[in-house]
Amino acid sequence: MLAVIKANAYGHGLVTVAEALSEADAFAVARVEEAVALRDAGCASRIVLLEGVRDAGELEAAARHTLEPFVHQDWQLALLEAWRGPQIFRVWLKIDSGMHRLGFAPADVPAAAARLAACRYVAQPFALATHLADADRPERPESRSQIEEFAAATADLAGERSIANSAGLIAWPAARADWVRPGIMLYGISPFADKSGAELGLLPVMTFETRIIALKDVAAGDRVGYGGAWTASRASRIAVAAVGYGDGYPRAAGNGTPVSVSGTAAVVAGRPSMEMLTIDVTGIPGIAVGDRVELWGREVPVERVAAAAGTIAYELTCRVGRRVSFTTRES
Repeated sequence: MLAVIKANAYGHGLVTVAEALSEADAFAVARVEEAVALRDAGCASRIVLLEGVRDAGELEAAARHTLEPFVHQDWQLALLEAWRGPQIFRVWLKIDSGMHRLGFAPADVPAAAARLAACRYVAQPFALATHLADADRPERPESRSQIEEFAAATADLAGERSIANSAGLIAWPAARADWVRPGIMLYGISPFADKSGAELGLLPVMTFETRIIALKDVAAGDRVGYGGAWTASRASRIAVAAVGYGDGYPRAAGNGTPVSVSGTAAVVAGRPSMEMLTIDVTGIPGIAVGDRVELWGREVPVERVAAAAGTIAYELTCRVGRRVSFTTRES
């Protein structure tokens, strides 16, 4: 289990999540800076660099902190060939089986593998990895083709394999190989556009919540918020919540986006602003200033908010702002 905790653990807190997932076999981050932050916090687990190193200085940092880089470019091979130790690197050879982002083309894998095999300071056998571009669309054939391409490119090589991300782990059993790399599903969020985390048996880790700071009664025909994006079709009650795009709530989440007010379903009414969100609470009894508003969590799936905003849940959790207060509690 290579637990992916890059991008501040998808917005959930890098060190907090590493501590919670301490039984994972290894962690994966994108960049050296993330790995060093884990080491500085006392994390002794294996840490894999999904983007590899960017220069000789980062290779030195990887050696100093016992990090395991992906190798996906010729110049990264050259850095390893020029290394003079004493540290020996565990590395992961990245193969481009169809994502066309990082990795060696299948035709170039034998030469790259031969160079790694000849590196004095590379542990043998090195691991082999690829990434699926369409695993979240199991009805399409591309993932099967990528799995087959990866198998053919690595048929003559020893070393542990890693293919599956969250969607691959769920939808493509053939992609599970020796190592799986779950990311978004670790946080209780679905990797599929047509399913929620709850439908997959997952529980959301993040609850994004705020409080009502004002209540306002408006007449039929009154317009609410910037641009009057919402117009009352009847006499209505509007709650103003202390949250906006300055906190990471999506500005594109317009009229009808679900929220929960004191455990009761409600919807956004009007365009989110930098600091405030207006909510239609007409007909909900007992609403008062100070009541809790859940923007996403167990009452409001983040996948539904993302769909309303025309984006994906990954982006929403990663965008929660710095001024938002984070607390950790067990459940």
